[in-house]
Amino acid sequence: MADYQKMYYILCQAADKALDMLPEDAAEVRRVLQRALEEAEEKYIETAED
Repeated sequence: MADYQKMYYILCQAADKALDMLPEDAAEVRRVLQRALEEAEEKYIETAED
């Protein structure tokens, strides 16, 4: 069975690191990625509780 928890962790860590690497003038890109990370975390927490 796929280890979705581990895959989620790996993807979020990479996205977070990429956000830190973006220049300050990439504010819109930063907002889009940050919101996607937040939505993914919310869904992950919701489904983990079921």
